[in-house]
Amino acid sequence: MSLLKGVAEKNTRAGFRAERREVDAAVPQGLLKAARKSGQLNLSGRNLSEVPQCVWRINVDIPEEANQNLSFSTTERWWEQTDLTKLIISNNKLQSLTDDLRLLPALTVLDIHDNQLTSLPSAIRELENLQKLNVSHNKLQILPEEITKLRNLKGLYLQHNELTCIPEGFEQLFNLEDLDISNNRLTTVPASFSSLSSLVRLNLSSNQLKSLPAEISGMKKLKHLDCNSNLLETVPPELANMESLELLYLRRNKLCFLPEFPSCRLLKELHVGENQIEILGPEHLKHLNSILVLDLRDNKIKSVPDEITLLQSLERLDLSNNDISSLPCSLGKLHLKFLALEGNPLRTIRREIINKGTQEVLKYLRSKIKDDGPSQSDSVIETAMTLPSESRVNVHAIVTLKILDYSDKQTTLIPDEVFDAVKSNIITSVNFSKNQLCEIPKRIVELKEMVSDVNLSFNKLSFISLELCMLQKLTFLDLRNNFLNSLPEEMESLIRLQTINLSFNRFKILPEVLYHIPTLETILISNNQVGSVDPQKMKAMENLMTLDLQNNDLLQIPPELGNCVTLRTLLLDGNPFRVPRAAILMKGTAAILEYLRDRIPT
Repeated sequence: MSLLKGVAEKNTRAGFRAERREVDAAVPQGLLKAARKSGQLNLSGRNLSEVPQCVWRINVDIPEEANQNLSFSTTERWWEQTDLTKLIISNNKLQSLTDDLRLLPALTVLDIHDNQLTSLPSAIRELENLQKLNVSHNKLQILPEEITKLRNLKGLYLQHNELTCIPEGFEQLFNLEDLDISNNRLTTVPASFSSLSSLVRLNLSSNQLKSLPAEISGMKKLKHLDCNSNLLETVPPELANMESLELLYLRRNKLCFLPEFPSCRLLKELHVGENQIEILGPEHLKHLNSILVLDLRDNKIKSVPDEITLLQSLERLDLSNNDISSLPCSLGKLHLKFLALEGNPLRTIRREIINKGTQEVLKYLRSKIKDDGPSQSDSVIETAMTLPSESRVNVHAIVTLKILDYSDKQTTLIPDEVFDAVKSNIITSVNFSKNQLCEIPKRIVELKEMVSDVNLSFNKLSFISLELCMLQKLTFLDLRNNFLNSLPEEMESLIRLQTINLSFNRFKILPEVLYHIPTLETILISNNQVGSVDPQKMKAMENLMTLDLQNNDLLQIPPELGNCVTLRTLLLDGNPFRVPRAAILMKGTAAILEYLRDRIPT
């Protein structure tokens, strides 16, 4: 029975009919009827400039069909309707909401993202059951203090607004688990935030923060902290005491020193790229026992300490665009899946070795270690942990490293026993490189819910099957040294893809689908036959930082490419164009982009 049934009985039929005429044009009656049964109403993308009264009064007024039909089946008893608990009115043209919002007190989810709201009504305080509120992508400049009364709120999404401050009493939202205030105009974070003791995820990226309060360490359950794209010059030492922290993003700030993390034993990802950090010392590494991803790109680091070998769990290390002239040979002992070194003045490793990729670099570094015999761990990987029934499958890698590895077998197909060996284990990486595969194994789709890295390099692939396009958690894809000349448009569904390596294939243009994957940060497409790129579409790729076009067929570089200001590494050597000349190329990416911008026709 509705919470507002008593109100419903007092309403007149005439009042409802006037409202019914309004809803005819905006909200289909069938949708309202279904919502009374399910408790959910989705009005997304209907070009609404205001919310019709019949929506607010859905549980208050007698339905129109009740006035026309006096006999009801069991399924049509309107008086047994379900209270509306979920309302989605996103992607419309709403500029305001009325206080009639209070007529939906049972709401647990209210989604009004992508509208034109400049404020929220004070009546929002009466939605005491609300657990999720999404007001992202609007034009909010202030939040009403009444929002702090939503004590059951677990998810609050305020990103992409115009907020400059947080209201007093915000810490009263003590059940809040997920808070996104990114892409606003905040200059400070209240110290009282420390009282948000249930918070698991906090996104403060793309604001104007110059500091973080030391009290932030009071968030004992916080696992994910994103402070990318702010003005931070330091982070409070107390941050190092956040024992639950797993993901920390500090990219694109003004940090001069790398923080130390003595208590962050669970930290898996540390992103401090695009800062001004000069020193990477043993003290910064010795506590990062669980680290999987370490992003140090675009800093001023001059050397890497031997203690890097302490990071035995490390899978991704990005050192690109620093001032590193040599690497410790001990780095070769790590089981890295991805190592980025572009843009460093390295003197100890030849360019052709770096171009061959991570595994060749690690192999080279290992070869330089004196008296390097087979280690105990290597023998365990190859023998003791390999079950007799699955002798060709590296079970240790599956169980311990979460890698499905069947590389360097020179096989034309991947045996079923390889996929069968996964069983109930979680797999994050697939390595089928250095085989003779002419097509991608169809059973790879079985891993679509978990795999993030796929290496299919050094095979004979001439096309990409749709099974690969279904791996929606994919972040890293290595397809170099194949026979590819195109990519399917279905790859646009790879909404998390950050790095793709297409070097040593047969592409004549940059594949169109790459322009439509906004998450891409690195495109490696050297040693192909690429003759052109579209600078306008490339400019829209806001996350693209590395573009390797070396050894292609570019006869000219479009000046508009200089507008791609997010690029930190642009490699153009080995193309037949005349300008920019070699002297400009040697000065690095910033000089190349400036040169190109100066030649844009006015």
